[in-house]
Amino acid sequence: MQQNGKIGVTTENIFPIIKKFLYSDHEIFLRELVSNAVDATQKLKTYASLGEFKGELGNLSVKIKIDKENGTITISDNGIGMTNEEIDKYINQIAFSSANEFLDKYKKDANSIIGHFGLGFYSSFMVSQKVEIITKSFKEGTEAVKWSCDGSPEYTIEVIEKAERGTDIILYIDDENKNFLEQGEIDKLLKKYCRFLPVPIVFGKKTEWKDGKSIETGEDNIINDTNPLWTRKPADLKDEDYKKFYQELYPFSDEPMFWIHLNVDYPFKLTGVLYFPQIKSNVDMNRNKIQLYSNQVFVTDSVEGIVPEFLTLMHGVLDSPDIPLNVSRSYLQSDQNVKKISNHITKKVADRLEEIFKNDRSRFEEKWDNLKIFIEYGMLTDDKFYERAQKICLLKNTDGKAFTFEEYKTLISSNQTDKDDNLIYLYANNKDEQYSYINTAKDKGYDVILFDGQLDVHMAGMLEQKFGKSKFVRVDADTIDNLVRKEDSKEVNLTDKQKEELNEAFTSQLPKIEKTEFTIDYKALDARAQPVQITQNEFMRRMKEMSAMQTGMGFYGEMPNSYNLVLNIEHPLIKKIMSDIEGKNKEAVDSYATESANIRQLIDLALLSNGMLKGEALNNFVKRNMENI
Repeated sequence: MQQNGKIGVTTENIFPIIKKFLYSDHEIFLRELVSNAVDATQKLKTYASLGEFKGELGNLSVKIKIDKENGTITISDNGIGMTNEEIDKYINQIAFSSANEFLDKYKKDANSIIGHFGLGFYSSFMVSQKVEIITKSFKEGTEAVKWSCDGSPEYTIEVIEKAERGTDIILYIDDENKNFLEQGEIDKLLKKYCRFLPVPIVFGKKTEWKDGKSIETGEDNIINDTNPLWTRKPADLKDEDYKKFYQELYPFSDEPMFWIHLNVDYPFKLTGVLYFPQIKSNVDMNRNKIQLYSNQVFVTDSVEGIVPEFLTLMHGVLDSPDIPLNVSRSYLQSDQNVKKISNHITKKVADRLEEIFKNDRSRFEEKWDNLKIFIEYGMLTDDKFYERAQKICLLKNTDGKAFTFEEYKTLISSNQTDKDDNLIYLYANNKDEQYSYINTAKDKGYDVILFDGQLDVHMAGMLEQKFGKSKFVRVDADTIDNLVRKEDSKEVNLTDKQKEELNEAFTSQLPKIEKTEFTIDYKALDARAQPVQITQNEFMRRMKEMSAMQTGMGFYGEMPNSYNLVLNIEHPLIKKIMSDIEGKNKEAVDSYATESANIRQLIDLALLSNGMLKGEALNNFVKRNMENI
């Protein structure tokens, strides 16, 4: 006998709402239905273990089948099944206070609709014109039933014959979603959402290559690993197991540096494995590599809010039933369990880094160039992590030696403290381009840090604040005596006329470099110091570098590069030029500068030592020197 009825909703537009507002996420129907089938299977195992089910468990896999001819997808399980009463309770009775409230509150977040109202099964109507449920309960003496609905509130339910317990969900795919009848599409979704489910997921048969073509075998094609690495005990795993799992997650990737196996039962449940990958360059390219699961069901690979921002650079898997399948941004921001999980992950990462540093510092130093982006990013964005990481964060000098903050402070404090009691941290970001400046600093007995990482310029600003009475300055930001000023600068005794003459002579011979400006500066340095040097203001250069990585600082990025051409007025060559042009008018100074090989040579040598002599100017420099050989 067939029973007719209406689904228990207060309005008649539930299905149009589902179709309209969940359409952008329509692929999740398969995740929801397969997850339901897995739940039904797991419940049967539980009943059997408790003695409430005494029958044969048999084959407990979940099967997905496509029938292109009839336009259907069938999801089948041999789990607990449902009785007529259970169909009515779990499928027919969906209570909404009103469609308008529903729309206003959830229309912007499709996942929240399903998660909030328990509409996993009803996601099937996003892709179907009709859905049938054929089910038989595991309970003795129950009849099998068939439920059918065409996407309106009306449904039919009737008693049928079904030999085995379990449930078949049959989706009659609508015209807009025929792509889901393609094997490749379903295979892709199963591998995305169901790759690690705890029950075997069968999709078709395995194939083998024979006689030049792919032949279907009789063996079930199981698409998932029911016992993934993160669910196993760390004591049972070897390094090779972790590396193999990493390659399964990220084929063709370089071997990870380290990993952390998470296994928490209280006050929340969290398992997973997080890897420190080898990062070559671009930070953003390596984001969204952590996969979030809930009871082995894939949820998302956008884990901001669950994992601290700096750890989104890590790779791996997190699994927590305390984070529901359908999570919204607002949920993540307010949920206390999520905050606890985030804090715990930060602590575990800090613990692991400290452990490696203490037990194998040489290995830690060896990996530092790849590892430091995680640590620096964390220190810049998380004060609690800074407190932990400051003990293990390293400063590496241009000789390749690594020091902790305290070790480096001890190294330089006696020699690199200026007259105002500031500790001066000299750094270079390119050993080759700044070689002459590094060498000049070393000749003074100073040490130079190598700051060539993506976040080092940000670190310099933060560490100045954290350390106090400290300055980080690039080794080419000024003359070495001014960088670590031990005494007041020697007074420059030039008249305005002399400055004007020198300015004209040198400015007239500077090559034109795109988006680059030069200012002539005068310093009374040691007579043995270089006659001409090029420096760049630390603040402006730092702002320009930060603007390239940080939105909202575009103003600095658009400004031209500004350099100082520093003339050492105590050097014999500069003194001679001053003598030769003294009292001359502008035209005469220009003529002298054009004919004088010394001025062009001094400028070119300064540009060359700063990596700025290029193109025609470099060619002319080479020709001029060849002629003088």
